[in-house]
Amino acid sequence: MITAQQAVDIALAEARRLGRADETIVLVTDRMDASLRWANNTMTTNGESTGRTTTIISIVRQGDNACVGSVRSGSVSPGVITDLVAASQQAAAVAPHARDAAPALPGADAPPDWDAPVPGTGAEVFGDVAGALSRGFRGGSAGGDTLFGYARHIVETTFIATSNGLRRRFTEPTGSVEINAKRAGASAWVGVGTPDFAAVPTDPMLEQLATRLSWARRIIEMPAGRYETIMPPSTVADMMIYLSWMMGGRGAQEGRTALAARGGGTRVGEKLTSLPLTLYSDPGAAGLECAPFVATASSSERASVFDNGLEIERVDWIRDGVINALSYPRSAAAEFDAPVTVGADNLLMTGGQDSLQDMIAGTERGLLLTTLWYMREVDPAVLLLTGLTRDGVYLVEDGEVTAAVNNFRFNESPLDLLRRATQAGVSELTLPREWGDWATRAQMPSLRIPDFHMSSVSQAQ
Repeated sequence: MITAQQAVDIALAEARRLGRADETIVLVTDRMDASLRWANNTMTTNGESTGRTTTIISIVRQGDNACVGSVRSGSVSPGVITDLVAASQQAAAVAPHARDAAPALPGADAPPDWDAPVPGTGAEVFGDVAGALSRGFRGGSAGGDTLFGYARHIVETTFIATSNGLRRRFTEPTGSVEINAKRAGASAWVGVGTPDFAAVPTDPMLEQLATRLSWARRIIEMPAGRYETIMPPSTVADMMIYLSWMMGGRGAQEGRTALAARGGGTRVGEKLTSLPLTLYSDPGAAGLECAPFVATASSSERASVFDNGLEIERVDWIRDGVINALSYPRSAAAEFDAPVTVGADNLLMTGGQDSLQDMIAGTERGLLLTTLWYMREVDPAVLLLTGLTRDGVYLVEDGEVTAAVNNFRFNESPLDLLRRATQAGVSELTLPREWGDWATRAQMPSLRIPDFHMSSVSQAQ
């Protein structure tokens, strides 16, 4: 297997030799993946894999227009690269004009680590987690708790090179640990994201699970309705991440999304909440670092292949409770006279001073909603989402958790949740339950919602 750098050089050389494209963009991502699974208080499987994805993007210019051909392969054979280049150039030759055409980015020298070996990972990173789980297995067997779960660690190194001389490289480690615990028909879930497994709080996670299962010694049935609800950071992350995915500028400008203003234009500048909440992405956020440049194999309303290699900076999507920015690749920004705005692969929101326990203590009667599940969009015009609760909805009475309650189906919009929120807790690193396979880098506060809509009772367990 040749190095990623060699693959880049071969692709660019073949593109020059064929000469049927005005510009060529090469993306090569090397990925190493390690995983660990456990069930019924027993380690079951672990594994490691190595892979590479190579994308060749050919651009044919026709005055102010451009045609694009993008071809991708997971093969690591050097012989495949020349075929990819030929296929990409052929695709560009017959493609329609690209709606997101933009000028080529200027060249940029290769970073100092361009030629360095690609870092990896392996099952050994799970040593501390596995040790803590083993102790939990023994304690769980004695106490009747049964543990299930999954840990993964992925290290991806992405190289971008263009025929214009631009060079970018970034290594992005991504990890998570999710643990389910069951006891006498009750279940609970906790999860954390981690880039390096250097300090995963496995023992505190197991203690948290034991506490939640103890709350379920009493289980009561409650009807559908609107309840004062405390949303811990994980559930807030699931809602806000989906909101961030829907904050494309073009869709709002064309009146197709919940960020479109009545009568035309967008809702940028509208005040959502009196709470001083700022929702932002930042590739340099401590503990949530991610690629500081665009790397995409295909165009969408939030990213363009023409912007590959473009630097990404912090973006305040909502600032002090006011909608502040929408996502615009360079082409859309020029079309709608808006600033170029591209989000990083993380999401953070500021909060207040109260801990989750403080918020529980200040609740006369309400629900503690620990996880969301199976979320789907119902109405894009208002960004209404539906989904299920799972693995832990609890009743809070007079400042204490007194019981577990049945599961519900909910109907809520993240925009409307922000409008109605009356309290925000401390902002903490968290792992979203629903979107954790795609978005592990999040920091969110807990939120108090005075009338969270549990639209029906769910039989899901």
